[in-house]
Amino acid sequence: MARQIFEYHPTLGYRFIPGIKARVPHETGGYLIRVNNLGFRCDHQLSRARPDSSRRLLLFGDSFTAGDGVSNGQRFGDVVESRIDRLQVANFGLPGSGTDQHYLIWREYGQALEHDLVVIAVLVENIRRVVARFRYYEDAVGAKAVYAKPWYTLEQGRLELHGVPVRREPIPEAELDADQRVAVDRGGRFGRLREVVNQLGLREVAQRVTRYQPVPEYDDPDDPAWQVMRALLARWIGECNVPVVLMPVPLYQFVEGTSDPGGYQARFAELADECDATLHDPLPDLMSCDAAERRAMRFERDPHLTRQGHAALGASLVPAIERALAGKSSEKEETGP
Repeated sequence: MARQIFEYHPTLGYRFIPGIKARVPHETGGYLIRVNNLGFRCDHQLSRARPDSSRRLLLFGDSFTAGDGVSNGQRFGDVVESRIDRLQVANFGLPGSGTDQHYLIWREYGQALEHDLVVIAVLVENIRRVVARFRYYEDAVGAKAVYAKPWYTLEQGRLELHGVPVRREPIPEAELDADQRVAVDRGGRFGRLREVVNQLGLREVAQRVTRYQPVPEYDDPDDPAWQVMRALLARWIGECNVPVVLMPVPLYQFVEGTSDPGGYQARFAELADECDATLHDPLPDLMSCDAAERRAMRFERDPHLTRQGHAALGASLVPAIERALAGKSSEKEETGP
């Protein structure tokens, strides 16, 4: 992810430059972004009060939520907004970020806004990002550079925040010690081998043959990465005084049926049950499409969702949002003003 459209933020690490409009280069030729007053890809200028007679949904996630590869208006959050009357979707998606940063966005920006529902969209790959202290990004000239990020640890069962304020400048990798190098998120397992496979155009063949499991951390409920993720989400859900919809966003390996989703599905189901959150797993809906339709949900080279992918994910999410909002309305009627 290039950083030219972002600015430094001491708590999050970065955010979009507020108010900008830009065309971002992409394999499709490019896509348009518009950024609101708070520094997120959202067409709504946000103030504390919700619009008159409207309901407001706060949506959190990474590049799949922010919509890398597609223009504003084509993302699954916009699909949801277009299909539900009187609903404003405030999209707080931030590309290249982890669930730890999404929680900090909630604390920094979302919590103070009037809202009726929170949707936490967790790309399942984020289980690695929450234990990372550094990530690779592209600098202004397109070269890869290491940047610091905030992160949490579990200390005797308590979450502790580290790395804030976040260092502004990129960090030469040679300056990192051995422990820090292990804490760099390099975008997946077996990075060098993956690059070679991609360069040879064999990624899909390799995936079908090897049945590569991209996120084995979910297989063990005691895995340290899952423990941090679970604690973050449990704290976040507990701080919300409105209904929360928790949605694990599957990687293409799960959508296209070449990896087993059982591990992450079990962990998120356990968490939602513990925290009394609504779990929406979109994978069954996506899997109901035929193979060609599922392949069309991601780009040729970029694994992000295409317009078709966002349409399918949004259509899957709409009923869950409607039920959550209806439940909130019923609760208001029962308790009175």
